Formats: sequence, structure tokens, C-alpha cells
Amino acid sequence: MTLRVRISGAGPDVVLLHGWALNGGVWRHMAGELARRHRVTVIDLPGHGRSSMPPGDYTLPRLAEAVAAALPGRCRLVGWSLGGMVALQIALDTGPDIDRLVLVDSTPQFVANEAWPYGLEAAVLDGFAEQLKRDYRATIQRFLALQTLTAENARETLIALKEQMAEAPPPDPRALAGGLAILRHASLASRLGDIRAPVTVIQGERDTLVPAAAARAMAERLPRADLHLIKSAGHAPFLSHPRAFLALIEGLDGA
Repeated sequence: MTLRVRISGAGPDVVLLHGWALNGGVWRHMAGELARRHRVTVIDLPGHGRSSMPPGDYTLPRLAEAVAAALPGRCRLVGWSLGGMVALQIALDTGPDIDRLVLVDSTPQFVANEAWPYGLEAAVLDGFAEQLKRDYRATIQRFLALQTLTAENARETLIALKEQMAEAPPPDPRALAGGLAILRHASLASRLGDIRAPVTVIQGERDTLVPAAAARAMAERLPRADLHLIKSAGHAPFLSHPRAFLALIEGLDGA
């Protein structure tokens, strides 16, 4: 398996992980801004963008293992959505190598249950999985639209997501199905107390995929965490509110 890794800038290491069905191009503008003061590594998750599929089953531990092997050493690891789950798994597996975790509109568990009542109904992701079998392109478009629903600058953010997704080949259908299965079934909620790295949680106030209540609950259960809500933002605050997002990331320098 080969991962597509793009590196720019110089300084403290920052690594950016994207979400389901997208690719590292979603970080294009933010990576450019961060590269003024940091060495920025952008990774296409396995089966996404220009990264190939991993051998064997498409599972969260396997994704974390593949991404961890591509890290530049001790770094600030920024994960958005599914990328945040991968970042959490890496921190659980190789915690000492992570200087700080930054979890962006992510959650240890996307589907709600009695133990974690802060997620989506299982039927929502089950519906995506069924639609994926019939028309994966339409499924991705629906998922992108859901990410910007109710947020400020929704139309502009949706256009940006679509444009940046188009910068790379479409994701492998097996990665789409496997990634949805991770979102549907994986849970790290019971292991949040084992995270030893400091964590910054950045959350769009109007996110419809990961509710703000999930971010609050996650921050409360992590041993060393701080929470920052970005007002009027949806699921992709680094696109809709780039200045506020950049200020939060750069504010961590020296922390």
C-alpha cells in the first residue's frame, strides 16, 4: 500500500487528516497558511485521493497503522471527522509520538446508543450504505450537502468541498464502504480516558453530523482537553471560517 503524502513549509510538524469520501485537497488553503510557520504534512487516507487501498479488511486500527507509519515523527496531529477517529486510534496506539491531538468536528462514536447518546441515528448511516451500493456519486453528493446544512456560508462551503474533492481521483468504492462501516460501528468512547496527549477539540456550532453535545462530552471525558466552538460553523469550519480556525491552530504554538 502507498499513501499520498504532501509536505510543505518548515517549522514544528503539523499533520492534517481529512474525512470520509474526500482527500487531502480539502486542506489546500489551510495547509498553505500553516506552512508559513510549520512543516505541514497532508495525507490522503487509504483508498482516498491518490492513496492505494490497504491489504486485508478496511478497519479503523488498520487505517491508523497505515497513517502512523507515514507520520514525520513527533507532531501535532489534526484530524477532521473520520480523520479524527483515525487520529484518536493513533494516539491510543502510539501516544508518546503525538505532541497534541486536534480533533475537528469529530467524535469517538458517530452513532448514538445508550452509552453515547450524542450521535446520529443508525438508520442515517444505514441509508447511506444502501444508497452507496446503487449510486456512490449521488451518495457522496448527499453526504457533502449534509455537512454544510444550516451553517453560515453553506453554499460557498459546499462549492469548496466539491472543488477540492475533484482535485484527485474518486475514492475507491471499497474505501467508501469500509469507511461508512467504521462510522457506523466503530467506537472509542470507552477509551477516551486512556488518551495521554493533550487534546484540542474544535467544533462547528451548527454541525448536523457531529452535534456540539458530542464535542462537549468528548472534551469532558478526555484527561487533558480544551473545547473551542466556532459560532455559526457547520461540519467544515476550516473552510467556512478559516481565520477563526487558523487562529486556534496557531494559538497552540508553544502550548
